[in-house]
Amino acid sequence: MRVLQINTTVNSGSHGRIAEQIGLALIEAGHESYIAAAYTARPSRSQIIKTGFDLDRKLHGLQTRIFDRHGFGSGASTRKLINHIKDIDPDIIHLHNIHGYYLNIRYLFDYLGLANKPVVWTFHDCWPFTGHCSHFDAVNCIKWKTGCFSCPNKHGYPRSYFFDNSRINYRDKKELFTSVPRMMLVAPSQWMARHLGNSFLKNNEIKVIYNGIDTDNFRPINADSLKEKYEIKGKYILGVANIWNKRKGLDDLIKLSSMIQSELQIVLVGISRSKEGMLPDGIKSISRTENIDELAAIYSGADIFVNPTYADNFPTTNIEALACGTPVITYNTGGSPEAIDENTGIIVNRGDIEGLICTVKEVLKNGKNHYTHACRERAVRLYNKNDRFADYISIYRNLVERT
Repeated sequence: MRVLQINTTVNSGSHGRIAEQIGLALIEAGHESYIAAAYTARPSRSQIIKTGFDLDRKLHGLQTRIFDRHGFGSGASTRKLINHIKDIDPDIIHLHNIHGYYLNIRYLFDYLGLANKPVVWTFHDCWPFTGHCSHFDAVNCIKWKTGCFSCPNKHGYPRSYFFDNSRINYRDKKELFTSVPRMMLVAPSQWMARHLGNSFLKNNEIKVIYNGIDTDNFRPINADSLKEKYEIKGKYILGVANIWNKRKGLDDLIKLSSMIQSELQIVLVGISRSKEGMLPDGIKSISRTENIDELAAIYSGADIFVNPTYADNFPTTNIEALACGTPVITYNTGGSPEAIDENTGIIVNRGDIEGLICTVKEVLKNGKNHYTHACRERAVRLYNKNDRFADYISIYRNLVERT
């Protein structure tokens, strides 16, 4: 079986690592794996097809900033990718994130609609069924259910400074994304599955497969050397994100740092240099790292993992923390609460800083050891990559057999 995945990145970030691990599962099962991606700096075991180039992505970004037509640039790069797909002749085409300034969705879906190949599409966010945004919870918008217009999140990703073309984008996406006759949708959370069922994609078959991680790499390990390296003393609350902003709860963590006892530190991984200067003394920043061993040590050393996200699907960081034996506190946002149960963490209403403080105190009072075994057991049982990515291979086989 020959499978081609398409994603913004490969083997980098949570979605890129998922694509890479699916590729590894395919290779180990004796199949061929290809990954097409815009950002390919990290090594991969799959055969890589690099899509686009820097100038092309900048022009696509400019088109987005001015005209709010994200996904309709990168024409030449997409035509080149389609030629690669024709040469490879995959049995399955698996889409992940198709936004990110590197694909022309009209060209891609015109091809997919005519190619008569089975398509699997994993929805890591909501961008495909909205007229603009990738997440809408933070602005409490439900226009996507019937038709977008007058977007309240125009300045959110993918940012537009001038025009609001959410109505046209919604119309065009609906036309294109409903044109593929043999497409199965995968939701990484029950929350996403419900939203897909309320979107213009509701007539497609929808299956829930939770994100999988390597629980052999993400495991409880000694963090003494890590703490020494970053001069972390005593207990600490951990937050991890690829990009820290208001949507990820950065403002709430800054507020939290001023309200908790001085001996408890907050450590944030993924803070950019531009944001380091705005952090108060009670917060230590660590740059984004692709070193899995170091990341596992950071998770393992924390007493609590806090994820005060305002809009999310199924954050992989939650399950990475669980796998390292660390309890999770998360806002009741998107599919984030689905990662935990009453034995492995606590759910707080979105934006409830007082509730966040109370739950932090409760977890500290119980002690990390009260949660560690249950956290690890839940991660291995539900989010082990071998099981979750075997689910994908099962879907591939089923779709090929229907041919």
